[in-house]
Amino acid sequence: MSRGIILVDPLPRTLDLIMAPDVRERLERLGDVVISEERHMPAEQVEELLPETVLIFGQTDMPKERLAKAANLKAIINVESNFLPNIDYQTCVERGIWVITPAAAFASPVAEAALGMALDLARGITKADREFRTGVEEYGLAGNRDTFRFAGASVGIIGFGDLGRQLRELIRPFRNTVRVFDPWLPTEIIRSADCIPATLDELLSESQVVFVFASVTTENEGFLGAREFQLMKPGSAFLLMSRAAVVDFPAMLKAAETGHIRVATDVFPVEPVTADDPVRAMPDVLLSAHRTGGTRDAFFALGSMAVADAELIMRGLPPQLCRRADPATASRLRSKPVSVS
Repeated sequence: MSRGIILVDPLPRTLDLIMAPDVRERLERLGDVVISEERHMPAEQVEELLPETVLIFGQTDMPKERLAKAANLKAIINVESNFLPNIDYQTCVERGIWVITPAAAFASPVAEAALGMALDLARGITKADREFRTGVEEYGLAGNRDTFRFAGASVGIIGFGDLGRQLRELIRPFRNTVRVFDPWLPTEIIRSADCIPATLDELLSESQVVFVFASVTTENEGFLGAREFQLMKPGSAFLLMSRAAVVDFPAMLKAAETGHIRVATDVFPVEPVTADDPVRAMPDVLLSAHRTGGTRDAFFALGSMAVADAELIMRGLPPQLCRRADPATASRLRSKPVSVS
């Protein structure tokens, strides 16, 4: 008798990317693993496997019609780390099918990189290096006329999920006043992290450094635009660490080009960025190729968390490590798949 099929449709991930050999062995002990990594699993193959499938690892489309064919399905585990509007989440809840993602695996490395980029913007580290290499460096106080210290600076965090909360813990030694804007959270959660709940306008106008960790929803695409950038203090730092779609990207670059704010971004509207994209010629914008979370250990943590929760689910127990999809919120998310890098 079959142990049940584990349908692995993980692109843009691969199992070698997210699972160390011992974790892969644990996965294979849970059922008969059927993998499609060269391409997304063809629809006809998915349909054929669904009646015996107990677990899905990936972003396979699972509307109500497909769920009806998956009588033995226990969980859908999105190892890309975003909930997409390609699943009937309400039906999953009614059927007791867990829909989860180990996205928290990226929280620590993203927060670490965000802090490093903030220090760079505040102290002008990359800018000073470029000036030195071209022979126009300035020494001592003259070289610091446009810098400020991150320690003690007022900080704003937009989006207080896994990434935002990890960043908050990481910067505690810098003794910052921290304001948080997250309309999906009660003020009690924000205050419990020693942060000040704030409106978006308050956060932007009062913060010297603004970190953006917000997910894209049906309500907030492009909600940070020219008006919002104008609210920021001259010379303040803006770090886009989550999804590019939450900002008006041209307006953000314009605010940096005029010198009103300094900008760092790890994400872009289209990735990979084209070779002739004007952003590459902006020396005062700190650029990162969607790499802040993609460390070797983070990818392995992604797989380890996913398999650990799959083991619990197969024993009839609830997952403990992954974030669970809620129909009330997942249906409003508009995240798009990202590259493996």
